[in-house]
Formats: sequence, C-alpha cells, structure tokens
Amino acid sequence: MNICGMEKYSMVDYPDRIACTLFTLSCNFCCPFCQNSSLVFGANNNHFISIEEVLDYLNKRKKMLDAVCVSGGEPTLQADLIPFLKKIKDETGLLIKLDTNGSRPEVIEEILSLGLIDFIAMDIKNSPSSYGEIIGIDGYDPKDVIKSIELIKNSAIDYEFRTTLVKEFHSDENMEEIGKLLGNVKAYKLQKFEDRGSNIKEGLSPVPKKDAERFVGILKKYIENVSLRNYD
Repeated sequence: MNICGMEKYSMVDYPDRIACTLFTLSCNFCCPFCQNSSLVFGANNNHFISIEEVLDYLNKRKKMLDAVCVSGGEPTLQADLIPFLKKIKDETGLLIKLDTNGSRPEVIEEILSLGLIDFIAMDIKNSPSSYGEIIGIDGYDPKDVIKSIELIKNSAIDYEFRTTLVKEFHSDENMEEIGKLLGNVKAYKLQKFEDRGSNIKEGLSPVPKKDAERFVGILKKYIENVSLRNYD
C-alpha cells in the first residue's frame, strides 16, 4: 500500500463518526479541480506510511475512533488494497469507508462481496457526455463508472454519491443527465469547490449557492435525498 497521508482524527469523512483518514498515492483521472495534485502526479516528496505504522496507530487509538476512511488518489489502484482492508477489519474491528472514483468496478465488486467495508462514497465527476472532459481523458467511455454505480446501488451497505460543483464544468443540462443516470439513490451530495492553492488547475470557480440550489431542484425530479455540502 502506497499510503502518503494520514489525518488522525476527522469529523467529516465518515458520516456521524470519528474517523482516521488514509490517503493513497496516484489516480487514473486528472480532474482539474482536484485538491490532491501531489497524490495524483506522485510527487517525489511524498512520504510513505507503512502498514505497520497505520495498524499500530489504529490499535492504540481504536477506543477513540469509530472508523477508518481510505481515500486518495484512487485507492482501488492499490494492488494490495483488499488484504489491507482485511487487516484493518480483522485487527481493529473499526468501521471502514472507501472513497472511489468508480473506475474499477471489478475491485469494488470483490470488496463488496467480501464484506470488507461498511460505507462507500463514489464521486460522480459529471454527466456521462462530459466525463472525458472533466477527468482529462479524451473520448472516455464511462461504462465502468456506470457499472460501479449499479454495484453500489444494489449493495447492502451505506453509500453516497457526490459531485464537486465547479462553475466552469457544471450546468443545468449536466444535472439533468446525472439525475437520469443515478435514479433514486440513497444520498447524493453536491459539494462546493474550494480553491486551496493545491488544485491541478488554477483559476476555477465554485458554483454560486443560488445556482447550486437550482441544481438541487433539477435533481429532485429523480433523487429524493439531494443536499448541498459546505455551502453556508
């Protein structure tokens, strides 16, 4: 496991739980709004945290923690992700949440079949017709993303889908298409984009709240549980 970061206590990464969040190296998408550019590009100054160090911390603090969130980068690219999740589950008993871009449905399917996670959050980057543009892959066929959506919708665990709203990339038409794609999922969150200076592309803007609220109205035709995140 190429683990490059660990947030020891998080109140926001696992709903209603105190979690330790782990960040894995590398991603197969190159979203311009991504805040973790050093993880995406595999910068040479990344410091790797050993599995032993992670497990030692979790075991020492598990009475203060409820869960572990494995994020990235894209965790499903890690060759030893499944044995790592099993180690966490077997050795700590903590709840596990996985963050994913949904590009590797075969990995998600195996993880779900083995019962290794308790919550999964999948990013919906944009509508299918605009996926390639936003992930930096011309002509991208989102069939794997669509398969992952169906796997998650049909799973027995808690889940949410989420989209980071960027003014330059998201429109009413995109929201209409996303609503039709997802159908009435358990939860869909529209997140406010934040420019933290570590994004892959500079000069991007958040969708204003009034426009985000309009997006919610469009999506409500298809999804009952749609909400805004990080909009005051």
